[in-house]
Order: sequence, then C-alpha cells, then structure tokens
Amino acid sequence: MTPRRETSAWRPPVAGVVEVLHAHFTEHTYPMHVHDAWTLLIVDDGAVRYDLDRHERATPGDTVSLLPPQVAHNGSPATTDGFRKRVLYLDMTHLDASLIGPAVDGPDLADPLLRTRVGQLHTALVHPGDAFEAESRLALVSERLRARLRPGRVDQAVGRGTRPDHRVARTLRELLDERLLEPLTLEEAARLLHAHPTHLVRAFSGAFGIAPHQYVTSRRVDLARRLLLAGQPPADVATGAGFYDQSHLTRHFKRIVGTTPARYARLEDPRPVLSPARAARAVAASEPAGAL
Repeated sequence: MTPRRETSAWRPPVAGVVEVLHAHFTEHTYPMHVHDAWTLLIVDDGAVRYDLDRHERATPGDTVSLLPPQVAHNGSPATTDGFRKRVLYLDMTHLDASLIGPAVDGPDLADPLLRTRVGQLHTALVHPGDAFEAESRLALVSERLRARLRPGRVDQAVGRGTRPDHRVARTLRELLDERLLEPLTLEEAARLLHAHPTHLVRAFSGAFGIAPHQYVTSRRVDLARRLLLAGQPPADVATGAGFYDQSHLTRHFKRIVGTTPARYARLEDPRPVLSPARAARAVAASEPAGAL
C-alpha cells in the first residue's frame, strides 16, 4: 500500500480555537512532543495508538480524546490501514489548568453525545460564515468536557433540573433580531448580556426549542425568500440577507427550503409550463367540435 499523508489545517475566526487539523495517515508516526494548547481528537477511520505520561493509550472511532497542554505524547497508527482524524487545538479559555490532572488520568472519553457534538463542531468550522454556530457548539462541547473531567459536578454543569431562563432568552432573541444582518459572536452577546456563553445557548434553546444559531439562520432564510420573490438575483440576496456569500446562502437555503435559491425564485408563478406540443393539444381539446 502506498503511504498516504493528507493534511488540512487552518485557524478559524472562533474564539478559543487555536487551530483545526484534518489528517489521513497510513504510516506516519509522531515522535514525543508537546503542545501549548489542549488537543481534542476524534478518529473517523482506523485508530491511533499513543503514549501519554508514560501510559500507553488508544483512540478508537467511538471515543473522544483530550490531551492536555505541556504533557508529552506521541502517536502512530494502531492498524495497518492507518487512521483518519480530526483535531481541535483549544486555548485555556474554555478548559483551564485545573483540568490537566484529570485529563492525564483519563484522556479517552467514551461518550456518544460528546462524540456527536465534536463532529458537529468540526462541520461548522469547515464552512465560512458558520462561526456563530461553531461558537455555540464549542460552548456545549467545552461544558461536557468539564463535566466528564469533574464527575461530581455533572448535574450542575449540564443544567439538569433547572428551568430555562426566559428573561435571558428573550433578551438574546431581541439582540439577535437587532443584529440579524450584522456579524455577532457568542462572546460579544455574552458580554453585552452579562451572561456566560453556555448559559445563553441553553437558556435560548430551552425557552424557544431552537438553538440561537438555528434561529438566526432560519430568520435569514426567510428574508432571502422574500428578496428572491421580489426579483433580486441570488448573489445580491446572499449579501442582503446576512449570509457570508452565495454558497453559504445556497447550502442553508437548500437544507431548510428543500431547493436552491435560483430554483425557488422561479416558483413564484405556480402555473405549469407546457411544451409547445402539449400546449397545442390542450388548445385543440378545448375547442368545440366543428369550430372554424
């Protein structure tokens, strides 16, 4: 088998994320090294074998691994087919130094919900324009990581047994409506409303049954529909409705409405369009017998 080394790395405009790395290796072996950031790792194919603090570990595809900063580790394929991984490097704003010890003791977390949320976060980070969604998902991922590393605080961390904070939810909705066409980060919203980012996400979702980023996207898609039916071209609609670009509009529009913006604009006239032959037959059938 030909050795494969494919990597893609970037720094997204999301507070707390130092780097995103997607990689596919069949033979590459990492030597012992350290990072100055948290390493949040999921494996999509294969498995990774690594040493952390003189203990041998492995990361199969159904786990989430969290390697703490300044703790040496290595890495190599655990199978002959290699591995495909997605990694987030996070600074200390979401996970503080007090969690380094628990992470060293138990870096591999078998948590299906956490695994799903990390995957959703990566999907949001891939697409320009989805930074607000990525921030919201990162807040929930960080919260669950803290809860897993501090088991005694799980109920408190995930907000079990508490009612939605409707006041904060309503205030956030007003802010989102006011800033619908302008960039707004979750960090900025938290600062303006004097609330923790995770609390904003949970309060809004609990009160309205929809996440803040989903609310913003649906409102923008509604606006885009009106602009399209008013005759504006999709490229102008994307900007006018607050999307990053036309591709960003098309992806969310198709997911919500079920068709592309360009096709949707042609749905304003519901009358069927007949071919010339079918139109002639329809006219002939409507004329009375013997008509001249």
